Amino acid sequence: MSIWWSLRLRRDAASVRLARRLFLGTMETAGVDPDITYDLSVALSEACANAVEHGGSGESCEAFRVTAYLDGEMCRIEVADAGPGFPAAVRTRPPCTAPPDAEHGRGLCLIQELADHVTIGTEPGRGGAVVSFDKLLKWREDAPLAAV
Repeated sequence: MSIWWSLRLRRDAASVRLARRLFLGTMETAGVDPDITYDLSVALSEACANAVEHGGSGESCEAFRVTAYLDGEMCRIEVADAGPGFPAAVRTRPPCTAPPDAEHGRGLCLIQELADHVTIGTEPGRGGAVVSFDKLLKWREDAPLAAV
């Protein structure tokens, strides 16, 4: 069983909440283990918050895109914006230099810790940042869409 959805959202804080709620609803309906769902929802929120905060300025950068794929036993999430993208050093391994109680600067590090695989790059042919991450799924026993 495969599920995917894609959203084009405005760059404002309400969009982060909307993306997270839609994702949580999808995962609950599919029957994904709540702990896996929570980890991925936090990572999604961090990626969306980065797109809202750093996704560019001006009228050409008013939106960002979120795409989620549940395919078999894997979930992949991709968040893309039209901002300046990431420096090469961040694309290979984001620096985790922010103190634990900092309110900013830990998002990419949290995503690295919560997901199984993370790719940080630039949207081909368009510029902007792309953060994609995936995680192996676990299912509840009563999961209607569990992979067989």
